[in-house]
Amino acid sequence: MNVRETSLPGVLVIEPRVFRDERGFFLETFSTRHLAGTSLPQHFTQDNHSRSAQRVVRGLHYQLHHPQGKLVHVARGRIFDVAVDIRRGSATFAKWVGIELSDENLACLWIPEGFAHGFCVLSEVADVIYKCTSLYEAADDRGVQWNDPMIGIEWPIHDALLSPKDAAYARLSKDRADLPSI
Repeated sequence: MNVRETSLPGVLVIEPRVFRDERGFFLETFSTRHLAGTSLPQHFTQDNHSRSAQRVVRGLHYQLHHPQGKLVHVARGRIFDVAVDIRRGSATFAKWVGIELSDENLACLWIPEGFAHGFCVLSEVADVIYKCTSLYEAADDRGVQWNDPMIGIEWPIHDALLSPKDAAYARLSKDRADLPSI
């Protein structure tokens, strides 16, 4: 596995070793052996799988009191995956990084605790699978407006399909009481 840093400290791209032949491919999406010595956790508590249609935007999500680090990969389709630093006091507050994840490149994105996460679907359908470092707590669910101009994410779509919950999220502000701190 090749692990490379992004412009946001702690947010990593993991490029697994892929074995391809005429039958298809094989890869390890997570291995404590290969990730030992990196900043990635070795223990995850929950795996999630979402299927979404083209133009769907999910996010920007986070949990405040039970923060989740997320290791994200795509089993089918293509997405534009985004991490946003929402930690009050961070030198990179409101900065974002985005990467295309797909069933072709088979890369993973590590999003540490303290970052909001979201993605948009670029293919007809996408299956997104992600490992989480803590359990989902519905009462702790928080979010930031997906197209907040303060963040300025350069989404590759403009006519997003959103859930009512995601559409109602507030903009990011250093004054929000429901943000993590460093």
